[in-house]
Amino acid sequence: MQQTITSKLEQALSPEHLEVINESHMHNVPEGSESHFKVVIVSDEFKGKMPVARHRLVNKALEQELKGAIHALALHTLTMEEWFEKGKAPESPPCEGGGKN
Repeated sequence: MQQTITSKLEQALSPEHLEVINESHMHNVPEGSESHFKVVIVSDEFKGKMPVARHRLVNKALEQELKGAIHALALHTLTMEEWFEKGKAPESPPCEGGGKN
């Protein structure tokens, strides 16, 4: 799943920077699961777009995966200028559901 997400986002949004991080191990899912991901994507496609419009572009590229295999997708959608300003995406908070505390 991680490779599928990477390939589809590379094809759809031609990112300057892309990280697809499997965070399933942080949740109450079977070992080896690929259901919870954090995506950090830097693309010129996001220039002039509000965050919701950026997320829609990502969701459109991953439409089939979001219908089934992906349970959670944390999105950090940035322009190159925003990426240079921030330098990195925030850490994901610990899971608070399903007994994984």
